[in-house]
This record gives sequence, C-alpha cells and structure tokens, in this order.
Amino acid sequence: MAVNIELLLIENVEALGIVGDVVKVRTGYARNFLLPRNLATQPSPEKIKALAGKRAEAETMLAEQRRQRKELAGKLQGVEVTLIRSCNDQGILYGSITQQDIATALLALGHGVKPRDIRISQVMKRVDTFDVHVKLDSDLDSIIKVIVQPDRKLELERHEAEAKETKKPAHAEQAEEGAEQAAPAEGTEAKGEAKSEGKPAAKGGAAEGKDAEKKPKVKKDRPEKSEKDGKSTKEADAAAAAAAKSVWGKPIDDSAKNLIPAARPRRERR
Repeated sequence: MAVNIELLLIENVEALGIVGDVVKVRTGYARNFLLPRNLATQPSPEKIKALAGKRAEAETMLAEQRRQRKELAGKLQGVEVTLIRSCNDQGILYGSITQQDIATALLALGHGVKPRDIRISQVMKRVDTFDVHVKLDSDLDSIIKVIVQPDRKLELERHEAEAKETKKPAHAEQAEEGAEQAAPAEGTEAKGEAKSEGKPAAKGGAAEGKDAEKKPKVKKDRPEKSEKDGKSTKEADAAAAAAAKSVWGKPIDDSAKNLIPAARPRRERR
C-alpha cells in the first residue's frame, strides 16, 4: 500500500491548503481525518473545474484574513495583560497560566486571538512578568507582556513595606555616623593627655618605693634563754622519759621486763 496519496481538497484545511488544491498526504491522515469529514476526495479534472468558483472565494477570504492578521499583529505589539491568581506566601500559583487564560484576557481588551496562536515557552506558575509570543502567521509574530499578580497582599511585600517605612533618611544616618566617629576621637585625645600627665608622677613614686626597699635591715640577735625556760625544758624531758617506761599508761616493773619477749633480729636478704 502506498505511504502517500493525492487528494483534492473540498474545503479549506489549515496548515494544508485551500479548496481546489491537490495535496499529498499520509494514508492514515487521509483515511482517519480528511475522507471521513468530507474535506477531500479523489482528484479528477471535472472536480477541479467544479471547484474553481469556490476556490476564488477562498482566495479572497484568505487575502482579507491576511490583512486583518497583519493589523492585529501591529496592535498586539507591546500590549500588557494583567492576570490575578491565587498563590501562597512565596508567590507560587496554585495553577499554571494557560493559552486559554491569555486569549480570554486579550479578548476582553478587544483583541480576538485564538488560543492556538499563543505560544508559551515556559511554565507560568508564579507571580511575575512574562514575555509571550503571539504567532498569527508564519511571518507575523508579536510579543505581549503577561503580568501575573496575587489576589492578596503577600507576607514578603508587607515586610518590605514595613522596612521601607522604618528606614531612616540618608542624611540622618550620615549625621549619626559622623557624630559616632567624632566621639571616639575626643575620647582618645583625653586618654592621651591623662597618660602624659600621669607618667612622671608614677615614675617618681616608684623610685621612692625602691629606695625604701633598699634600706638595710637590722638583724636582731636571738634572746638568751632564761632560767625559767631551762627548768621547764628539763621537767618536760623527765616526764617524757617516765612515759616511755610505762605500758598503756602504767609503770613497768623491773620484774616484768623479763616477760616481754625480745625482738627477733631481721634476716638479711641474700
């Protein structure tokens, strides 16, 4: 079976041809789309002649359509479309912007554009400004701006607004900075004067202290012991000797000395 076949168009088919054109198409496309919808038929000279008048009308209609598209392309250049959508606090939309959404917004502005003529090159799912191409024909291309805005005031915008309100004017901040820089300079000068005044006095006081420390110290001879001190030491020695002769606080008899076993001599280690 042939891959491509020739058919005569009975009606205008977009991106294929106008009525009266003989075109080559795929077998599947002809069997499933063109022939069941009576958009094409088998070509013959008689049928081509019969469609000559209809073809002339189609050419006139195409010329008028071309003129309208060209005019519309000039009007669309630089057009801004604003779409308000629900989003979270970070500005992410709950649903993407579609071709139908943009076509509906353009129609509200008085520009009749078909959804298939709108070419979205990126996913539009956040609060931002996007450039969108509107391709009305192979050589007619316009760029419009689609501004997506939130349906409420976001937290980020509120914080930025508060920060701008609380922000001080530039001249006030410069004045404060100048005062802060001048204050430390005055403090350092005062400290320098105090140090310069106090240095000589400190040196003099230190010198006097050193002279006082260098004075010779007089050695004192130990006092001689008195007779009373001598007697007290003798009595203490006698009491210690008596305590040494007793066992558990009791005096040891001379007869009991033999009962105490003598200490064994230690063996020397070899």
